[in-house]
Amino acid sequence: MTDDAYLFLAMTTGGWQGTPLALVGELECLGTPAVRAWFTAQGMNPASPAVRVVPPEQSGLIPKEAERLPVPLSEEELERVRRAGATDSVAGIEEELLAFRDSEDNRDALLRRALAAGVPAHRIVELSGIDPTTLSSASAG
Repeated sequence: MTDDAYLFLAMTTGGWQGTPLALVGELECLGTPAVRAWFTAQGMNPASPAVRVVPPEQSGLIPKEAERLPVPLSEEELERVRRAGATDSVAGIEEELLAFRDSEDNRDALLRRALAAGVPAHRIVELSGIDPTTLSSASAG
């Protein structure tokens, strides 16, 4: 796993395709000379439906033959990429986990639902602000 997010070109119609850049919105890195040169070399622009972006934890899923470019993202941009690429059920639970920081109502039930929806444990801890041991005890209960 790398610490960089990746832009890549999805040139096939089947299988996993990453998140279309258009769903994420403007990223600061798009204005850098390196990224502009990559788009020029690919004959693409950021609005193209083939341009995709993935967070660092999904970089291993990029097809091997895909043209790719590592890009640094701010925390806020990385969060937007993750949310844009999340399934509806995961995105909904992630919203609840963020809101959970201000309340502990139904904590264990929410944590179990997040785990059942496939939200990784590190993401639950990051979003909810709970201690990792709390997550372990809630999932056992």
